[in-house]
Amino acid sequence: MAMRKPSRPASKKTTPKSLKSAAKRKPAAEVSPTVSPAKVPLSSSVQVPAVVAPFAPAGKKALAIVGIGASAGGLEAIEQFLAPIPKGAMQAVIVVQHLEPTHPDLLPELLQRVTPLTVCQAKEKTRIRPDFVYVIPPGKDLSVKNGVLHLHEQQSPHGLNLPINFFFRSLAEDQRERSVAVVLSGMGADGTEGVKAIKEQGGVVLVQDPASAKFPSMPRSVTAAGLADIVAPAGELFARLQQYQQHRPLLTPQSIPAEVSADTSGANSLLNVMHILRSHTGHDFTLYKPTTLYRRIERRMGLHKIVTIADYARYLRENQQEVELLFDELLIGVTRFFRDPVMWQTLEKTTLPQLLASGSSGRTLRAWIPGCSSGEEAYTLAMVFKETLDALPTRKNFGLKIFATDISPESIDQARQGLFGATIVEQLSPERLNRFFVKEGEGYRVSKEIREMIIFATHNLIMDPPFTKLDLLSCRNLLIYFTPELQKKLLPLFHYSLRPSGVLFLGSAETIGGFTHLFTPLDGPARLFQRRDNGEGAGLLSFPASGVSSTHEHIHAGQGPSLHQDNLQSHAEQWLMKHHAPTAVLITPHGDIVFISGRTSRYLEPVAGKANWNLFAMVRDGLRYELNSLLQKAGRQVNSLTSRSCKIESGGSVYFVKITVETITAKGPLQGLVMIIFTEVPDPSQSPQVQPVKKERGGAHVRSLTQDLVQAREEVQATREAMQISQEELKSSNEELQSTNEELQSTNEELTTAQEELQSLNEELQTVNTELKAKLDELSSAGNDMRNLLNSTQIATLFLDRSLRVRFFTEHATEVINLIPSDVGRPVTDLAFNVRYPDLPADATEVLRTLVPIEKNLTTQDGRWFALRVMPYRTMDNRIDGVVITFTDLSAATHRKSPMLVTGPKKTAPLRAKAKKTKRNG
Repeated sequence: MAMRKPSRPASKKTTPKSLKSAAKRKPAAEVSPTVSPAKVPLSSSVQVPAVVAPFAPAGKKALAIVGIGASAGGLEAIEQFLAPIPKGAMQAVIVVQHLEPTHPDLLPELLQRVTPLTVCQAKEKTRIRPDFVYVIPPGKDLSVKNGVLHLHEQQSPHGLNLPINFFFRSLAEDQRERSVAVVLSGMGADGTEGVKAIKEQGGVVLVQDPASAKFPSMPRSVTAAGLADIVAPAGELFARLQQYQQHRPLLTPQSIPAEVSADTSGANSLLNVMHILRSHTGHDFTLYKPTTLYRRIERRMGLHKIVTIADYARYLRENQQEVELLFDELLIGVTRFFRDPVMWQTLEKTTLPQLLASGSSGRTLRAWIPGCSSGEEAYTLAMVFKETLDALPTRKNFGLKIFATDISPESIDQARQGLFGATIVEQLSPERLNRFFVKEGEGYRVSKEIREMIIFATHNLIMDPPFTKLDLLSCRNLLIYFTPELQKKLLPLFHYSLRPSGVLFLGSAETIGGFTHLFTPLDGPARLFQRRDNGEGAGLLSFPASGVSSTHEHIHAGQGPSLHQDNLQSHAEQWLMKHHAPTAVLITPHGDIVFISGRTSRYLEPVAGKANWNLFAMVRDGLRYELNSLLQKAGRQVNSLTSRSCKIESGGSVYFVKITVETITAKGPLQGLVMIIFTEVPDPSQSPQVQPVKKERGGAHVRSLTQDLVQAREEVQATREAMQISQEELKSSNEELQSTNEELQSTNEELTTAQEELQSLNEELQTVNTELKAKLDELSSAGNDMRNLLNSTQIATLFLDRSLRVRFFTEHATEVINLIPSDVGRPVTDLAFNVRYPDLPADATEVLRTLVPIEKNLTTQDGRWFALRVMPYRTMDNRIDGVVITFTDLSAATHRKSPMLVTGPKKTAPLRAKAKKTKRNG
């Protein structure tokens, strides 16, 4: 084999520039963060960063910890989110994804390609540092406490596990209002419950736009729950987060009470915001803690890039939708089944059995849960009561009626449905889930026996009268949001609501304060207190109306006279409506009563059986037909309608009434409702205008019978008209139903055809899947054969793409070039070579340009010889897609056959002549 002489032997003292740069270069995994080397422990590695304070000192930008939750299709979304984050942004990102416990985790390597931040896998007791991305390990749950990551074993590694909820809750507890949650593509609803904790602490929630997600279930679950603050494509979320962090006002909690107590512009602006809320929603939030109000308002200001509260108050006046969003923001409460399980165990094992033991068999206990939110607390109490009954040694026929109330109608509607997502499996044991819930779709619905124990209703604890004669009052994690003045008024009210020896159940962060004369602790850690009846009592109670006024006066300093005038006007209007206003009823178009003014007992009467607040069921017989006729006419007319005098009997007396019906058409909250006014009139038979001129035989009796006959004829006529209208409506409905039936039949046929097509398509997909699997097996086998072939040749081979980046290399290539697996994708100029060949980039570029192979002989620093060959890389479709570089080791052959070759290029001529002579003789 002919060998070329090196054109210019490299000197031993000469080091190529490429080798110098490669020697100075450090691998990506060894890049050290911007911390002092003295602070890095000797045992620390790349995956376990050094200890750095999680929060910046005063005057410096604080570290923001961003939690990312993703599942199926989340890799692309995570890459899009991380790509725009620069170094030095004081951002630390923690990625929590659903990973298969038994498979190796490649996520850190994949993410490192798209971000300048350092990506590593989270380890136990890793201190969170800026410019790092931490990835959850497979088969683990991740939490954060005091800026340090902690790993936990999964309870069900191969079952339904919700690591995103677990991490978001710990992030909310650790970072509070500084917490940031990002929900990206994924299936299921993991992350929704954790986001509730983020919202409760005042953090911000960013959600990928479901339309841009490959699997929109997780983002859609968060947005449907009304928990998303920012919704955008994954690539735009970081920019939106930066805008929020830059414009969010830095209102420290320590300065808030001083601002509220002093007559400052900030305090006045806060009161203006509360006034706008009260005028639009009817609820007074001035009794909430100022720190809570400022924290929630601060979030909304940051989202809208508003700096001052005064500007935000003006923004509220101009945007009705923002008022509703702020109202929902102030009402967000985190609740779950069996929250604080130790406290519930104490209630089940000790308190409830004592209540049942003190009552007689057949008694129904009464419980009240104010601030029930979406109902988990109420359903938990019902389940605990059922389990307590089962555990009694002697079965007693006890019952429990739970009154669950909340200020939010949306929360009450959700609680009434009793339908919860699949995430509740982490809150309930399998036994409770099977006993008290029924699988429905992708979620679970509370069983009928539990739902029948609870009455859900909207109720304002501050403004509405309380429930009374209670055996148990569970007010957990609600008092902590109220001012101390309001708490001092509510606790005596709770004492009044409970029966003697009734039990008060508070949250883990709540206590009775100085009201030890009203309640006796049953279990301090469980926050269970029993009502005391030692004759001291609660004194003069401040019921909600008076309690609101006094507290309101305390907060609105300097506005006492105006508030007093408002109360005087309100009392005067109530007195006038009670004594002089006509009796009236406000109903919906379907007859459901929504408001009653005055005494209606003469005209309306509750029916026996289940409570029914429909007007047609409650109206007395003498008014029924006339009222039906007026309501039918009112639906077709705009003006008010008045009936003739109708005779009714009530309490042994006879009355005559005229009914006025008017549909409210003015825009506003009453639009579409119907006002019905009852006006008593004197007996028409006694009126002088209707007295007959000539006295007839029979006198008053004949006139009464005549009037009854006229009324009966009118009622019959009205009934006929109503029947005719109903018949026409039924005929029209029948035609619509027939048309709907035909459409449904057509739809059914189309669905049947679609089902057959889908079945056929499924079979085709199975066939294609089988073929693809076979092709993959063939490809894998061919890849193994190729790899073994290349390694068996013992030729160092390096594959480069058109940009001269490493595409692939054989095992023997590491003897010539300092290569590691992570060097794939790195430019060849960044590599350190053991051979003296500084012209490799230029030669590779020349081969790409001319497609002419280049061959050279090279020596290494230790004296070995290699034959270099640079050839173009051709694809199956004859495209040039890079170069192939081979290094053939000639050292063994050179030392064995011709040692003189090693001495230098001058000895090559005699050797060639000797070789030619040998060839002729042979």
